[in-house]
Amino acid sequence: MSSADQSGRRIPPYSEEAERGVLGSALIESERVIELCSMTALSADAFYLPAHRLLFKKLTEMHQAAKAVDLLTVGEELKQSGLLDQIGGAVYLEALIDGTPTSAHAEYYIEIVQQKHLLRSIIDEASSTIERCYTETDEAAETILNRTESAFFDLSGQQVSTTENWREAVDLTMAKIDGKQAYGVPTGYLGLDKKLRGLHPTDMIVLAARPSMGKTSLAMNIVEHAALGNNSERKCYSVGVFSLEMSQEQLVRRMLFCKARVPAWQDSISAVHGRLVSAADQLNKARIVVDDSAGLDVMDLCSRARRMKRLYQIDLLVIDYLQLLHDKRRLRDGRQQETASISNSIKKLAKDLKIPVLILSQLSRAPEQGGRDGSPRLSDLRDSGAIEQDADVVLLLQRPAFNDAHKGDVEESDPLAIVHIAKHRNGPTGKVNMNFFKEFTRFEDRDTRDGDED
Repeated sequence: MSSADQSGRRIPPYSEEAERGVLGSALIESERVIELCSMTALSADAFYLPAHRLLFKKLTEMHQAAKAVDLLTVGEELKQSGLLDQIGGAVYLEALIDGTPTSAHAEYYIEIVQQKHLLRSIIDEASSTIERCYTETDEAAETILNRTESAFFDLSGQQVSTTENWREAVDLTMAKIDGKQAYGVPTGYLGLDKKLRGLHPTDMIVLAARPSMGKTSLAMNIVEHAALGNNSERKCYSVGVFSLEMSQEQLVRRMLFCKARVPAWQDSISAVHGRLVSAADQLNKARIVVDDSAGLDVMDLCSRARRMKRLYQIDLLVIDYLQLLHDKRRLRDGRQQETASISNSIKKLAKDLKIPVLILSQLSRAPEQGGRDGSPRLSDLRDSGAIEQDADVVLLLQRPAFNDAHKGDVEESDPLAIVHIAKHRNGPTGKVNMNFFKEFTRFEDRDTRDGDED
């Protein structure tokens, strides 16, 4: 139940006792408590009372300057800076120590202060949203919703300690260097994982190809491998999929037939029914979340992705495909600027969610035009050069048997598919040879004798 002042206005949630407990503990055992505050990312803004904010700021400044922090030194420092009276004088400092039973409970006091600060932050953000909704503005309702959802998502991460994150990052990086842990979500393909070391958190991975080359099939094969643990780690991951082109039923049907290695146009299902049932049993165990809404605005997609992350803790996000997304904020600026804004939003989403985002994209007709060998290039990414700029990894898919430039060099029955790693911000580029069996919509590792090209 909330409290109110004499005018009837609600008082924001705070705990004066907990704030005094943190400050008193810091005066009693400064080294441990102030370090604990730093590790838990407790800032002066977390204190509701102005005097407490001022005092905590002074304590942390003194600690950072390697000055002794105790009742006498803090009192003298405040006196010299003309701030002693603002916090209640030397008597108040003594009362803080006298009113703190023990500094051993400092962590408990800090948690209370942080929780109250988070509640006030939620109230402030909600009030700002209400004000934006009532105020005359040109902002679309979807824009306000996305901004609000993004702000609340950011609030959920404010309690994470940057100090702990850095220490964890160093340990995690060393574990990866020592080979104790995979770098990211494995694709399940030896050639790709050898070069990419998996799909890294915060990375935007673009998989691009001309129509009907199998980019959706490759993406869904990667989803299957990640979700079912068909990788070197044997670990199962939770995967979110935005299918803007195909319905969920079509997607599930394709995955079932692919997993069962049954042609989708099989005349007699009864002959292969057992294989389909076995495939269904395996796919039932997969943690895959599908959103098949068509014509999504990128801001709406980002909002839905944040909900996926919050509700299902997804480890990988797949978007099929970029050219089917829109950005209402850039509709009047031309398709190139709109695509640049979409690409930038997807990259930001990967960083916000701290997961890899695999987004499919179309290539222009340039590889098919005369004077080219049929091999795709980064410059062939359709609509905007911003895609190339924002992406951490760009995979260009090619099937030589279907390129006029390779007619005669490759038999039409050859299932060879080449994945060009055209951009790799943190690793090597090169080509990975794979097999694509169109009747099953399935990619597989090619015979290792064919090797990979650098």
